[in-house]
Amino acid sequence: MSEDSETVYHPGKIVPESGIYECDCGQQHQWSTDMKGHRFPPLHDGCSGSGWKLMAAAHLS
Repeated sequence: MSEDSETVYHPGKIVPESGIYECDCGQQHQWSTDMKGHRFPPLHDGCSGSGWKLMAAAHLS
C-alpha cells in the first residue's frame, strides 16, 4: 500500500490531492470526494474515526 493511503488528514485541513477519501474508522462507510485546495469536511456524527485517508486519486485538469 502506498504511503498516501496510510496518511490520515484531519477535518478542516487543506486537501493535498483531489480524490476519493474514506474515514479511517475502519468500517468503510464514510466516503468523501474532495478537490485539491479545498478543506476536508467534518466526520459524520457518531463516527469513531479521526480523519480521512486517500483511497483513489482523481486526476482532474
